[in-house]
Amino acid sequence: MGLPFTHLTSTKQLSRSDTDAILRVAQDMEGILKKGGCDLLRGKILGSLFYEPSTRTRLSFESAMQRLGGDIVTADGIQFSSLYKGESIEDTIVVASQYCDIIAMRHPEVGSADRAAAVSLVPFINAGDGPGQHPTQALLDLFTIQKECGKIDGLKVAMVGDLRFGRTVHSLSFLLGLYDKITLVFVSPKELTMPEKVITFCKEKGIAFSEERALDAALTADVLYMTRIQEERFTDHSEYERLKSVYTLKAAHLKGKRTVIMHPLPRVTEIATDVDALPNAAYFRQVRNGVPVRMALLAMLLGKL
Repeated sequence: MGLPFTHLTSTKQLSRSDTDAILRVAQDMEGILKKGGCDLLRGKILGSLFYEPSTRTRLSFESAMQRLGGDIVTADGIQFSSLYKGESIEDTIVVASQYCDIIAMRHPEVGSADRAAAVSLVPFINAGDGPGQHPTQALLDLFTIQKECGKIDGLKVAMVGDLRFGRTVHSLSFLLGLYDKITLVFVSPKELTMPEKVITFCKEKGIAFSEERALDAALTADVLYMTRIQEERFTDHSEYERLKSVYTLKAAHLKGKRTVIMHPLPRVTEIATDVDALPNAAYFRQVRNGVPVRMALLAMLLGKL
């Protein structure tokens, strides 16, 4: 089965046939998880390089590798790495390639993933490059949408919050563009609107979309994808304080609605805890879906499927 590329740095490199294949394998991986794992990647080592804080992505990559019988070597935080001493990303990746069979890296700099993939001697996966791309998150989001809605084609998907710096919504927008009759609703304050690269993509692909300011505009969607206002992306803290609670989704907003609620997490104030008990609150199920999707990617990029 495999994939027609060695490295995964962006959702823009994926075709619909690629995403459909990944989702099919992810579904198979759920069955393997229920059985307690397997030894498909026994003898293989994942280099887990996380130079920016992460909980879900890092743990799910490492869990995915271990569920497939593989092992892990890890680096955590720029301050504890040779990057802190001035080593280039390129040299770090060439060195790491000597120790492992596949690399997953998160780095705060946009474009760092492309630089790493250009020199990596082993398959490379972008686990987030600043406000740029987060392709594995978008794939697990797509898997979640398919599971929750029973389909992807023909859906109306609303994205709310920090759309300017939110790499998850950029990546997901590009993936949804591969599917038929998708409608996108972008809800944000004017300071955090979706960047031009996504708007241009939607126009070029003929995707129906609108840009809105009010949360109410998202409540008619099949899927409502909330995001937090990201403090770490602001240079002016007072601007963050002004915008951080601009949207708060509450259970009262969803009364009588079946809209699937998603969030890449962590959440701060943008989803009230009274939403958690609703059957259409999918964000914790979404987290769980990261493991089978990343299991699929690890196996496919290592040529085991």
